[in-house]
Amino acid sequence: MDPRTVRVSRDGRDRMADVPTITVTALCLVDDRGRLLLVRKRGTSLFMQPGGKPEPGETPAETGTRELSEELGLAVRPADLTLLGTWRGPAANEADTLLVATVFLCPLTAEPLPAAEIEELAWLDLGGAAGRRDLAPLLTDYVVPLLLGSRNA
Repeated sequence: MDPRTVRVSRDGRDRMADVPTITVTALCLVDDRGRLLLVRKRGTSLFMQPGGKPEPGETPAETGTRELSEELGLAVRPADLTLLGTWRGPAANEADTLLVATVFLCPLTAEPLPAAEIEELAWLDLGGAAGRRDLAPLLTDYVVPLLLGSRNA
């Protein structure tokens, strides 16, 4: 199957469609209380992990470290990141768009400070994610279940 032809509907009626694709790196930063750092970008309503789109020639880990510096003022090296996996699903802020996200666990090296396009930071208690309607699909469909499963393993 062409990776651009996927189910993107979140209205309960799966449909197959040829849709635009956005490729990103997403970072999971967990504090000492087990909470996941979320960001909300300016002009959007959904919270997601920090990260973003690659620049030409960047690896996913290089994209993550650059975005972390730009968005939160945190410094890490690509070697500091632990690959959690790659997820394909609906993009949070672009209708009828497929998101392909490479997701890493990232050490929290200092207090994050919002910069660039980041409007707001929040800490998510993983156990409380189910009732929230302001979380990106990547979080609810992949990241939170993955992190909860690894915590309970």
